[in-house]
This record gives sequence, structure tokens and C-alpha cells, in this order.
Amino acid sequence: MFRHQGKSRTLKQNLQIATVLSFVAGMVNVSGFLAFKQLTTNVTGHFALFINDVADFAFWKGTIYFLYIFSFLFGSFFSSFLIERYRASKQLNVFVLPTLLEALILMSIALFSNLQLIDSPDLIVCLLLFAMGLQNSFVTTISKAIVRTTHLTGLFTDLGIDISQLFFPKRHPHREMLKANIKLRIFIIASFFGGGLLGGLLYSRLNLKLNALLVAAFILLGSLIYDDLRYRFIKTTRKHKQERKRQVS
Repeated sequence: MFRHQGKSRTLKQNLQIATVLSFVAGMVNVSGFLAFKQLTTNVTGHFALFINDVADFAFWKGTIYFLYIFSFLFGSFFSSFLIERYRASKQLNVFVLPTLLEALILMSIALFSNLQLIDSPDLIVCLLLFAMGLQNSFVTTISKAIVRTTHLTGLFTDLGIDISQLFFPKRHPHREMLKANIKLRIFIIASFFGGGLLGGLLYSRLNLKLNALLVAAFILLGSLIYDDLRYRFIKTTRKHKQERKRQVS
């Protein structure tokens, strides 16, 4: 799920990582909005508010929205930087690094909210946007831009295009690929919705507040552990099969 990259990835692997990460993004989006009344998984709305303040000559007021945008950008940059920096290492799954960092940020915010009253909400929003920038960057890299998990605007656009192309089989004969793309986008949208629903229930109904982010962090860590155990199992199984073939020959 986290190891294969680009053309070597299968639909199943893309579905797995898309489901996990979009579910986490949905939880972060709702938890962040309920806590701070700010969007914490994308910057489209923040950019509009920033431009509005600049147009009204309220430059200082608009600075915070610029910081939100920059936090997402810096998260994307830092994720890509880590991947490029350690890509040459054959002993390290480079996509683990940004995933661990994202989980650490979510856990730190949740634990901090239990220890002290948050008097700098803008800083927490920036951290959440940084974490989502991390996630969107590495999942875009690992899937060669096939999977995006932190916002839905582009997904709904692509889904609408894909569905329309089903009605023109002569112009778009690659039906299986088209159906696979539609399935992937539906999974991402449904997972984002499911994560948001769970985040809202944990935050409000169960009164966990920002501790809902702990669940999101544990989902990330659990997916990493599962992926590593599965990789080791497959590697060991292949090794045993090769040894048996050598013994038989």
C-alpha cells in the first residue's frame, strides 16, 4: 500500500491507501472545523478570504489566511523533500517518514488540548494544514497524482468527467480503466464522508473534542504496521517458495 509507486501500483493498492488517508482527512476536516471554525484540509476558502481582506486593504487581517495557505504549502514541500532526500536508501520505505510525522502532529495536538487550554488556535490550524499538506503531497507522489485525499472539488470534477465518458464508448474505448477511475473516486469521496461523520460523532456526541485526532493518528499508524507486516509476510513467503524450487531442482 505504501511501498509501490507509480505504474507498479494496482487498483487495489490505490483503493487501500485512498480509503485510509481520505478517511483520516475527513476526520481532521470536521474536527478542525468544529474546534476552530476553520477549514483544515484545503486552502481554497482561505485563499478567497485572503484576497477579500487584501481587496479591503485589511492586509494585517489577511495575514493569517496567508499563513494558513503557506502552512499547507510548506507541508507539501517538506513531505516531498523527505521523500527525495531518502529515496536512494534501499533499506527505508521513504513514505513512512511523512506518514509518521503526520500522525505525530495529530497526536501532539490532541494531547496538548488535554493539558492546556488552547489560546493560540491559529497555530493549531496551521499545524493541521501542514499535516494535510504532508499527506496530500506523499499520496500524490506515491500514486503519480492518481490519488488525492484532502479535498473533494477536483474529485467531483473528475468523477463527473469520467461518468460522462461512459456514454461515449467509441471515443473512450478503455472501459475497464474508466470504471476503475470511477470506483477509486467514489471510494475516496465515501471515505472522506465517513471520516467526517466519525470525526463529528467523536468530537460532539462522545465529547472527545480534539481527542478525535488520536483516532485518526492511530488509523495512520495501524495502516503502516499492517503494510509492513504484510510486506514481510509476502517477502518471507516468496523466499520459502524460491528455496523449495531450488531443493526440487
